[in-house]
Amino acid sequence: MPLASLIYTQVPSALLACLEAADIAAAPAMARQRRAIGGARAAVPFALLALLASALPGLMAQNLAGDRAALLALRSALDSRGLLPWDTTELSPCGWRGVVCDNQTQAAGPGSRRVVELRLPGKRLVGTIPLGTVGNLTVLQTLSLRRNAITGGIPADIGNCAQLTVVNLTANQFTGAVPEGLFSLAALRQVDLSRNRLVGGVSEEFNRLKQLDTLFLDSNDLAGLLPPGLYLPNLSRFNVSFNAQLIGPVPASLARMPASAFRGTGLCDGPLPACTDSTPPAPPPAASSAGGEKKKHLSRWAIVGIVGGAALVLLLIMALVACFRRRQAAAAAAAGRPAGAAAANVHEATAPVTVTLARTDSDAVKQSHAPPLAPAMISEGKKLVFLGSTPERPYDLETLLRASAEVLAKGPLGTTYRATLDGGEPVLAVKRLREVHLSEDEFCNKATALGALHHHNLTRLRAYFYSKEEKLLVYDFVGAGSLSAVLHDGGAEGRARLDFTARARIALAAARGVAFIHHSGAKSSHGNIKSSNIVVTGTRDGAYVSDYGIAQLTGAAAPPRRGAGYNAPEVNDARSVPQSADVYSFGVVVLELLSGRAPLHALREGADGVNLPRWVRSVVQEEWTSEVFDAGIANEPRVEGEMMRLLQLGMECTEQRPDRRPTMTLVEARIERIVEDACQKADFSSTDGSRSVSA
Repeated sequence: MPLASLIYTQVPSALLACLEAADIAAAPAMARQRRAIGGARAAVPFALLALLASALPGLMAQNLAGDRAALLALRSALDSRGLLPWDTTELSPCGWRGVVCDNQTQAAGPGSRRVVELRLPGKRLVGTIPLGTVGNLTVLQTLSLRRNAITGGIPADIGNCAQLTVVNLTANQFTGAVPEGLFSLAALRQVDLSRNRLVGGVSEEFNRLKQLDTLFLDSNDLAGLLPPGLYLPNLSRFNVSFNAQLIGPVPASLARMPASAFRGTGLCDGPLPACTDSTPPAPPPAASSAGGEKKKHLSRWAIVGIVGGAALVLLLIMALVACFRRRQAAAAAAAGRPAGAAAANVHEATAPVTVTLARTDSDAVKQSHAPPLAPAMISEGKKLVFLGSTPERPYDLETLLRASAEVLAKGPLGTTYRATLDGGEPVLAVKRLREVHLSEDEFCNKATALGALHHHNLTRLRAYFYSKEEKLLVYDFVGAGSLSAVLHDGGAEGRARLDFTARARIALAAARGVAFIHHSGAKSSHGNIKSSNIVVTGTRDGAYVSDYGIAQLTGAAAPPRRGAGYNAPEVNDARSVPQSADVYSFGVVVLELLSGRAPLHALREGADGVNLPRWVRSVVQEEWTSEVFDAGIANEPRVEGEMMRLLQLGMECTEQRPDRRPTMTLVEARIERIVEDACQKADFSSTDGSRSVSA
């Protein structure tokens, strides 16, 4: 329905190779003739000594000091803002956040240890990984740099890390093709390169990774056919979805994978619909029969026929549209209206619209035969005001109002719609504010300030519209649904799909978004934190904070109403919420995540709810702490300590006295440690039964 109607210490292998090559090369000469000590036989030891001398610097670098130097070079390239809390005065990197060394004792000296894990998820790293950094961590076993903003190619020297078993680079901006070095890592078990900008095809070289059980390449720009000979005997999880240029049949070895693993591609067969004659075929055999040539010509003519038929249909539609316009203009003239009045209607090329926007004092969408609201907006000469750069695919107010839309949420401050522009992309979230008591200049200034907040855990405000009758905010549409819907609409079954690590990650993502808002100014706050304003990602490993600053755009005193279970006791006006009150509201969300229970008045009228902070404290005081946790996570013994730490943090955030609550910066840091510890205990643990995400 149109919107206008609704409105992220070994000998180097290279040295061994050189020694072997020298030995092999010298062997024939030694066999052919036995010379004196100054001959070829003597030349071999000297050559070997020269090679050894040239390799000594690299050999010496392959110790803990060399690992430390590589890590510092990596930090210099990716952390120009100094966000990584590494104490560079320490001689050993083993105590640095995200760095894990092996368990060798230090009896032989500090150089005997080596870095075996590097986990820096969501650390806001920006830049390109240079050669000689990751590639110099030669005994690295786990590499996780997910959810950053790293650009450039995956480093070609990653092949030096022969012991790698886990590589997780999802949700970055890597470009180029998968490097050849990756295919030499025979110990690899899990590889996640999804949500980047990788190009090229899916190489049959993946067959060299015999131990691989997880391969995620989805949401990239991969193209071409999946190799028919692709065969990974241990592969249990695979995804190439949303690579629109992948075409042709699914290889037989992957036919057992779910259809969702190939969604958003041009692939067919296997779990997908059967390939047709027009589907690009797999590479043909060397010999081709005459019958095969005839079939190829028939397919081409069939395509020509389809294109011709589509053109005729398009011409017919255009003729009908032109005819309808003439009739509408004539009807307008007969009714005594200017001919231009009919032309102003953005729906003139379609059937007359009989559904109008809901009245601002009612949540219900009502049927009416009054003229649509879109022409009234346009008649004021108002336009969408874009904040920052214009979108990649330009759209204006008319395009937005023609978009198909559905209601996502309704609240005291307005109604939010999901709008899909013609062609299916992009998808936007449009919020129609219910009551605004600000002048246009005041509204513009506040909206511009909100639009200047750019963070990967905040929904991006792209544009706004202000007229006498209507005020709209246009956001990027993100995520798969609100946290409230995930926790409560699906009941116990829905909550069971969120293990503790997933819940902690969602809390961390939301904490980062709120902390960023607080960093923008001493008086800057969200003002309305609740689970329905936290949008969970499709993979349920992250979240976006939405509706920040909306109350400030109304301009009128707004006492707390719905969602009162999230409000700090000192809040009297939704327009002026201190940062300490945001911390309280966030603490309630943390308790909601852990308990699976909704706060008072958080759900629709008549639904159950409790005063979460009071209830949690009463249970803990009676030493029944285990009763706090939702049944979906209560039996996770590996992360019992992390669950208790997060519960303690939620209780600290919901202290009655504001001065006893931690800051959001401290909250973010503490949840980050909890997530890291949980991930080290269960790396690549599944959060939705099919998708694996790690630290």
